Amino acid sequence: MLFVIMATDVANSLEARLAARPAHVERLNALQSSGRLVLAGPHPAIESADPGAAGFTGSLIVAEFASLADAQEWADADPYVAAGVYADVAIKPFKRVFPA
Repeated sequence: MLFVIMATDVANSLEARLAARPAHVERLNALQSSGRLVLAGPHPAIESADPGAAGFTGSLIVAEFASLADAQEWADADPYVAAGVYADVAIKPFKRVFPA
């Protein structure tokens, strides 16, 4: 089943985010290689694809996991969690309707 992982950054997370990004992206690449990643990306703090020093306010991942528990376990092991980038992470089941 698909799950949405929605994370909210702590204030001033950019430095920690940049330091942990390679390991974070490596895990996303593994999900993509296994055909389980639908989409992923950060929420810019300003209306810009490259927010520079303004940084980001969180992240969104939509991916396939066997269960909510598996999605939670995967999210808990995210390098951004270990680096203190995220203030909180919410995970919900997701039903894809569009695009079909």
